[in-house]
Amino acid sequence: MNYLTDVQEIEVAIAQLAQAETLWLDTEVADYDTKKPRLSLIQILSNPHDITGDTVTVLDVLDSPPLANLFIAQIMQNPDITKVFHNANYDCRFLGKKTVKAVVCTLKMARDIPYYLLPLSHHNLATLTEYFCPAFSVDKSPQGSDWGQRPLSSEQLHYAALDVVYLAQVYQHLRKLHHKAHPDPKREDITALTLRYRQIEHQWGKLTTEYEHLRDRIKAAMISQNVTETNGFKLSPTTKTTRTIAFSQLAQAMEESQVDWDFPITLTKAIQEQIGAIIEELPIQEQVTQSQRLNIAEQSDEEMPF
Repeated sequence: MNYLTDVQEIEVAIAQLAQAETLWLDTEVADYDTKKPRLSLIQILSNPHDITGDTVTVLDVLDSPPLANLFIAQIMQNPDITKVFHNANYDCRFLGKKTVKAVVCTLKMARDIPYYLLPLSHHNLATLTEYFCPAFSVDKSPQGSDWGQRPLSSEQLHYAALDVVYLAQVYQHLRKLHHKAHPDPKREDITALTLRYRQIEHQWGKLTTEYEHLRDRIKAAMISQNVTETNGFKLSPTTKTTRTIAFSQLAQAMEESQVDWDFPITLTKAIQEQIGAIIEELPIQEQVTQSQRLNIAEQSDEEMPF
């Protein structure tokens, strides 16, 4: 790890990093839980094959807006450099905000991958690292430490450096999964897709009915046995209030009030049926939209292609 605190050394490092095609980045922020958080560190990795953190550059920019602005101008606003973050929205708050270009967020990538390909309920960096790289031992305890103190501890610097190492590894795995989840539709094998759909449809139909049946039985049993919570299941009372009024009364109140009530009303099929022929005399505005709907014909067991 190359930990830089000298202004001139940081400026040279930024100029060198600006020549890279892809950078994996993270930040550490002091006073992050206050109204005035301060950017403390910028961690950068340009070699995705580094699994030890030896080539990570850590820039100490605490209370140094000129250095942060230089990094923003030469790196963050450079469209020729791909910048990879995890939860990029947070880091970009301190690194250029909406002026940044060519930013990739692994959190968004992970959330865009279906559960059956990435069976995780949480997509934080530690969880993704442990899933894709079980050999890594992720210690998140320094995350909440004081990043405004100087000097920083060796544990803090080690944690900061490894975060971008984990990020690079996670990104490479996510990119493969993302491509698998979102292939080019023009090259899809429709026959293979429909076959797989039919296989899953047959299994899903049975699982869905069993799932719903079990849920109904659990609910009924808990109510009958006066059990409010067990094994992650909890009964919660709900109250629904429906407010109705005769349309004639509403129209009269609207007419008598001084409020501008001129807003559009969507005429549902039920309302149109009640209005009847009067609708032909009204200045109706129509908005027509088109979309493609996939209709799936049911198949008997004899027709199942498996």
